Amino acid sequence: MNWSPEQLKLAEKYQSLDEIPAGERRYKCHTCHFVVDENPCPHCGETSLEIMCPLDHCDCHHEIVESIEYCPLCGKAVCPECGSHDVMQISRVTGYLQDVAGWNAGKQQELKDRTRYSVV
Repeated sequence: MNWSPEQLKLAEKYQSLDEIPAGERRYKCHTCHFVVDENPCPHCGETSLEIMCPLDHCDCHHEIVESIEYCPLCGKAVCPECGSHDVMQISRVTGYLQDVAGWNAGKQQELKDRTRYSVV
């Protein structure tokens, strides 16, 4: 992913999403699926909102990509073509495809650290 200079500055400015000042935060509401500027959600009243990474584009039109990259600010998986954080990462585990969102932090880090090879 080719991050813009502005995006890289944000990644250097904040070490985690929790460091973003409340006045600069945007939130994802997983109840009504809106991106909002305040907590609780003004549309549905949900109070368990996810702090949105400022590098997230929210809209990925790529159905399947062969590789995955990770956000330099929040560490979440991103689409390597557009930078959207709205991706589902799957892995083949003992012959089955599985969404890795439910994996613990250690297992997700192991997945990030894997070396990937291309067989030509």
